[in-house]
Amino acid sequence: MGDQSSQMPCVLVVMGVSGSGKSTIGEKLAAQLGCIYEDGDRFHPASNVAKMSAGQPLADEDRWPWLRAIAEEIDRVCEAGEHAVIACSALKRAYREILVHGRTDVRIIYLKGTQDLIAGRLTRRKGHFMPPGLLESQFKTLEPPGESENPLTVSIDAPADAIVDDIVRQLRQTPAVVSAPRRNRS
Repeated sequence: MGDQSSQMPCVLVVMGVSGSGKSTIGEKLAAQLGCIYEDGDRFHPASNVAKMSAGQPLADEDRWPWLRAIAEEIDRVCEAGEHAVIACSALKRAYREILVHGRTDVRIIYLKGTQDLIAGRLTRRKGHFMPPGLLESQFKTLEPPGESENPLTVSIDAPADAIVDDIVRQLRQTPAVVSAPRRNRS
């Protein structure tokens, strides 16, 4: 992250429903900040991908190992003194608690959009395992992050570059984050 690293959290988790632009925004944000980009989807076990490809929503039991794997990557990145942007749906507060697990050097970025806007995007998307038919279940599951989670909330009703610029502007207005020791997860 160049000279910005002392002001930025070690990990930014870009969250939202499928089709909100997590991968696009995450990749562009990481490039602008000069840090690592990871797509949370790569941490899914094959059984989860098969289930979603078949149009079946995941149950929490399916998500726990996936979320713990991403949390381990967050710990690895922070403990190595690196910086990363990780795209992950993180739809429920309980999921975000697993990812952040008490760290003060991890920040949630919530990509907020209407179901109609996102449905239109999903119908144009090619080659992704998440079918548009699961969007309704994603919105039913979504628990937008609350103030206590200190999220950056950005509207996705703008071009990707403008969204990234807005995120970077908001991050720069936030005081520097102090690195926190890893908390044990139970």
